[in-house]
Amino acid sequence: MSFDRDRSLLFVPPSTQDHIKGVLNATAVLVMYGDYQCQESADAYRLIKVIGQQLSVSLGENYLCFIFRHFPQIEIHSHAQRAAEAAEAAAVQGQFWPMHEMLFSHQQELGNGYLVEYANNLGLNISQFLQDISKKVYIDRINEDIQSGLYSGVMATPALFINGIRYSVGVAQPRHRWKIEQLMAAIITASH
Repeated sequence: MSFDRDRSLLFVPPSTQDHIKGVLNATAVLVMYGDYQCQESADAYRLIKVIGQQLSVSLGENYLCFIFRHFPQIEIHSHAQRAAEAAEAAAVQGQFWPMHEMLFSHQQELGNGYLVEYANNLGLNISQFLQDISKKVYIDRINEDIQSGLYSGVMATPALFINGIRYSVGVAQPRHRWKIEQLMAAIITASH
């Protein structure tokens, strides 16, 4: 992982308004801007999940805090915006992370019918879920994430910030070639 000198700082600091796994005062705080229809975002999330489990065992439960922010790339992913809305509608019913997992696990199946199926599988109030999505209740929330990403120089997903500093794999390797060892090392290095 390398330091990205062009727009390298996280513009909007982590807060309780974010979707958080862990505690905000963790040793390492990793913010990911992602798109549910982006394969690289799903791959990065899977790596982060494994790293989080490993760090929790070796360095303690409060070592890593993971934050997910929406950055749907609607110009290339036709279902990304609606998937982000589904995640937000699930969040209001206390099911953000289960829906988040479902969306990344079923990236090829993000049409409206599937989203309702996922909501039903999670035991959500379907009437409320459909009403929220049809009225586009969460568009502003998603747009705030997008705007904060743009201010931080995010142009594509996934984009990772560790303790407020942007990290990338560098020129030698494309984004989709992130390795668990590199990301783990970057997290540990950033926390010292």
